[in-house]
Amino acid sequence: MATTEDKTPDAPRAPFPIESVAWEDWAHGDRFGGRVRRLGQFAGATQIGVNYEELPPGKQSCPSHYHFREEEHLWILAGSASLRLGDATHAMSTGDYICFPAGQREGHCLINQSESVCRFLVIGGRDPQEVVVYPDSGKILVSATDELYDMKATRDYWEGE
Repeated sequence: MATTEDKTPDAPRAPFPIESVAWEDWAHGDRFGGRVRRLGQFAGATQIGVNYEELPPGKQSCPSHYHFREEEHLWILAGSASLRLGDATHAMSTGDYICFPAGQREGHCLINQSESVCRFLVIGGRDPQEVVVYPDSGKILVSATDELYDMKATRDYWEGE
């Protein structure tokens, strides 16, 4: 199996089967979990992320979130899941696609309520200045500093000056 270290950063990457990219399993508690193949990263992409993911039955893909600077695309390749988009829930199944434009202030995530694995492709920007909001937990991620903040702890512009 090839690894990310097998390529030279400035050399073009030959086509490769996605099976040559190792799965990364992840989980957080009982609610979140899945596995991912980071295809874009493996191929040397620096501007666009492309991930092939699997979401097991009963799991949520990530905390509900939205992006200020990055656009994100999701395409269901096999199976089904429920898409939470803001206050709405949408059934998605094989062949369904959605785009989450940058700045659209509606949190999104997938929840697999079916009995089988849902496989999907996620494509999106990789902006080092990204800001991500997590509306359920009231957090905000600032990618430039790699820090999470409590959105409720706001201050007046002149406070402390």
